Amino acid sequence: MPMAEFFDNLPPMDLMRSEKMTFVQLIIPVESAHRAVSYLGELGLLQFKDLNDDKSPFQRTFVNQVKRCGEMSRKLRFFKEQINRAGLVSASLPTMRPEIELEDLEIQLAEHEHELTEVNSNGEKLQQSYNELLEFKLVLQKAGGFLVSSKGHSIAEERELDENIYSNPNYIEAASLLEQDMRPESSNQSGLRFISGIICKSKALRFERMLFRSTRGNMLFNRAPAGETIMDPITSEMVEKMVFVVFFSGEQARSKIIKICEAFGANCYPVPEDITKQRQITGEVISRLSELEATLDAGICHRNKALASIGSQLTKWSNLVRREKAVYDTLNMLNFDVTKKCLLGEGWCPIHAKAKIQEVLQRATFDSNSQLGIIYHIMDAVEEPPTYFRTNKFTNAFQEIVDAYGVANYQEANPAVYTVITFPFLFAVMFGDWGHGLCLLVGAIILILSERKLSSQKLGSFMEMLFGGRYVLFLMSLFSIYCGLIYNEFFSVPFHIFGGSAYRCRDDTCSNARTEGLIKFSDPYPFGVDPSWRGSRTELPFLNSLKMKMSVLLGIVHMNLGIMMSYFNARFFGSQLDIRYQFVPQMIFLNSLFGYLSLLIIIKWCTGSQADLYHVMIYMFLSPTDDLGENQLFWGQRPLQIVLLLMALVAVPWMLFPKPFILKRLHQERFQGRSYGVLVSQETDLDAEPDSARLRHEEFNFSEVFVHQMIHSIEFVLGAISNTASYLRLWALSLAHSELSTVFYEKVLLLAWGYNSIVIRLIGLAVFAFATTFILLMMETLSAFLHALRLHWVEYMNKFYHGEGYKFRPFSFAALTDDED
Repeated sequence: MPMAEFFDNLPPMDLMRSEKMTFVQLIIPVESAHRAVSYLGELGLLQFKDLNDDKSPFQRTFVNQVKRCGEMSRKLRFFKEQINRAGLVSASLPTMRPEIELEDLEIQLAEHEHELTEVNSNGEKLQQSYNELLEFKLVLQKAGGFLVSSKGHSIAEERELDENIYSNPNYIEAASLLEQDMRPESSNQSGLRFISGIICKSKALRFERMLFRSTRGNMLFNRAPAGETIMDPITSEMVEKMVFVVFFSGEQARSKIIKICEAFGANCYPVPEDITKQRQITGEVISRLSELEATLDAGICHRNKALASIGSQLTKWSNLVRREKAVYDTLNMLNFDVTKKCLLGEGWCPIHAKAKIQEVLQRATFDSNSQLGIIYHIMDAVEEPPTYFRTNKFTNAFQEIVDAYGVANYQEANPAVYTVITFPFLFAVMFGDWGHGLCLLVGAIILILSERKLSSQKLGSFMEMLFGGRYVLFLMSLFSIYCGLIYNEFFSVPFHIFGGSAYRCRDDTCSNARTEGLIKFSDPYPFGVDPSWRGSRTELPFLNSLKMKMSVLLGIVHMNLGIMMSYFNARFFGSQLDIRYQFVPQMIFLNSLFGYLSLLIIIKWCTGSQADLYHVMIYMFLSPTDDLGENQLFWGQRPLQIVLLLMALVAVPWMLFPKPFILKRLHQERFQGRSYGVLVSQETDLDAEPDSARLRHEEFNFSEVFVHQMIHSIEFVLGAISNTASYLRLWALSLAHSELSTVFYEKVLLLAWGYNSIVIRLIGLAVFAFATTFILLMMETLSAFLHALRLHWVEYMNKFYHGEGYKFRPFSFAALTDDED
């Protein structure tokens, strides 16, 4: 077949098929195992298979080493937390220190942790003493004033009671305890006692209420702001506090007040009533505070020096511990052989990496001074290999878009090859405005020029997604500019970029331009939509017709591309059944109906016919033999329609019936001796194969195959109609974007510009800029992106893409993140 030879002679595309993989076995001597796995992690081209899935993590060989690495990771996190709490920057400084071994690092980390723990413990004790002395000083200063004023107040109050109440014979109400104690005849001044202390400002009101209720009002509560903030030893935050003095009478009230103080976390301090003693104690407290302050500063300075020394090596130590833990986790996936002298490992690697892996293994043997070399052995595998596409920073984002739907099967055709172009183009069809496209282009260029700076920073989730798709955004903006030039829209305003308009007014005043329309007087506009359509009475019908028909054409081309991809898949895997009984009838069915519709659209555009395509397509099914009349676009249209309709009807059973019966016949021939069955290699024991592999050789359920084929056929037939209608979203979103732009331009910007006030104009400009940025450039961009995503995932990829594979995840140090411990 000339066509088949042509396709076979085409050069292969790197991204079209996943890399060819091979299943390998490694036999590694114990003395070189660690170094070999470490070198393979630096190379990052071998995915190890876990040979110990039946064992728990605690039953594996190198569990103790993993625990040690986990403990070191905990210590490093502790150091990082201490550095952040101290407000220091843990920058990795270039040093000439030699590489450190894991055992030496473990000792160093233990020493540093012990030193920091002691420093923190001593600092906390000193800080607690400092806080207590500071509170004591504040209580002495504030409570002393309360005591002096309370003495004068009590004398005046006693005189007032004698004059106004106790001398009155009609006073028969019982006085409170505090008033009874203040009477000269019942008690003297020595019966009144007090407790002074300090409490958090946020608790002061509740504290006072509790005291009042517990003593039944038999107390006097005085409080005042401390005037200074005090560090909370638990949260290390500065808090405001209140100094209080509680006057009471009786031992029972005293015990209640002390318990309430303990419950509210209030600190009580003794304050002498003698002013001379107060001054003497205050002086001693201030001198001790200055000494403690100097000691605390020296301790903080010592701790910061220790943390700075640790911080300069923290990144290097973290990377070392993370790599060592990854190495031991990988070694736990290996098995010992019967002699317990070698480790057996299995895994997948690309065929092109064979030479690199062998070179790395030889270097590991040499560096570890092992007398036995590492054996690299290629094996046959039962399970399907992983999928590995070599991408770069440009193609990676498009591959991620495809992988979000499902990872391709091994060697399956990759939709990302054509998605690089079709995805931004379909986005631009919905978003077409070259003014908005320029705004997106500026943002994309800024991200691309800043990629070296941004790639080394830790970004937020939204910014990280935007930065990862910078090249997608770049292509979307370029195609948006292109489609915007075709639509001739710059923020919804048309421009005469490619010459003058082909239309003019019927008279000089142009008074009837919107009612009677324009007349054509020259050749069509060279590129895109003529700017004279803007504002005319036929603008909306014309653009609706143009964009709707264009959406159908693009949809049919896109779906035909998907079916062609199924042909390439069938050719690659050598499945003639899929070509004859799936690809061919699908192409016939789709193009007999909707390919014919596309042909009618193009002929109508070229000839200027007034035929009603809705009528043509409907009566093609209802009355295929009737005369078309004025809806006939070309000679022989009616017989062609009958032939196409018959071909579409034949294509449905062609898809449904032959393939299941042919598969059944092939299966019967294979297992009845008329053909060779599946050969099993001598190294593989059939009894040792997994159940899925044996079922693949022996079982064939005809009813299941037939039902699957029937579902696939019905889905394609119905999907051909619904998917074609789904592409009309290109027309709908393009129209919505254009109309929104027009509304914001005419009803906001032009309306504001009609006023002579500069304030109104500035407000209108601000509202227009806000609406353009947040609605058209953000919400509309997201909407068009999601719709383009749906068109690729559902309408395009379901024609050929299975997406049931799994990614190639090699053991690589470069893939380790800071979160892995």
